[in-house]
Amino acid sequence: GIQSALKPGKDSVITGYRDHGHMLAYGIDPNVIMAELTGREAGISRGKGGSMHMFSVEHKFYGGHGIVGAQVPIGTGLAFANAYKEDKNPAVSITYFGDGASNQGQVYESFNMAALWKLPVLYIIENNQYAMGTSVERASAQTDLSQRGRSFGIEGRQVDGMDIEAVYAASLEALEHARSGKGPFILEMKTYRYSGHSMSDPAKYRKREEVKDMRQHHDPINMLKHRLIERKLMNEEEAKKIQDDVFDVIEQAANKALENVEPDSSALMTDIYVEENHAG
Repeated sequence: GIQSALKPGKDSVITGYRDHGHMLAYGIDPNVIMAELTGREAGISRGKGGSMHMFSVEHKFYGGHGIVGAQVPIGTGLAFANAYKEDKNPAVSITYFGDGASNQGQVYESFNMAALWKLPVLYIIENNQYAMGTSVERASAQTDLSQRGRSFGIEGRQVDGMDIEAVYAASLEALEHARSGKGPFILEMKTYRYSGHSMSDPAKYRKREEVKDMRQHHDPINMLKHRLIERKLMNEEEAKKIQDDVFDVIEQAANKALENVEPDSSALMTDIYVEENHAG
């Protein structure tokens, strides 16, 4: 929903360690994403970034950051650069972070800077209800995370992050706010993760019934599919064809990744410093 509202080649995106979905939604080739996930030279970060550090200047996708909340000041800096380069109708920096990261001190420093200089940044809080195994209610005195910027004068709103159409509509409004010189905007996306925080997380801090209910009644892909069928924009057979095509793309990307070579040891010391001479 958010990615569909952006201006390709203009707006920038930065996120945390769950960067794969953002890159796919941005239209980046699944082959280079899967190659990076498996540490192959053909990966988008040449096999050296791995799962958490995917990066593409070409697509204005600035990571993939493994440190919780560390991407927020960088995303704010990108917004400063955008405003510096273009006063009118500037590019917007889309800065994603989670409910856990919303409690980090550097997030509030970024809010202050963005509000003070009215920077074109859209802060997206992906609230999946749990920071690792800790619920929002146990970690935050203010559970309406969209209001975290009120003391800085930053507007915000909550959105059903499982509703693709609602996300798209809210994103268009927030982007217009940021692009028109009114400064930053916060969108809290109320979403959910079906699995544990990692493969080693059995997710015993929540009930199976909770996960089952979210899958059955709030899954964003199924919700959109049913709406399209109800509106007669496609039928069940066409929906099945799309799903099969997606599975084929995934399988092909996985197989192709395993065929690629790993980076040579000589590449260990490359990509550390900027090699272009901007001063000249």
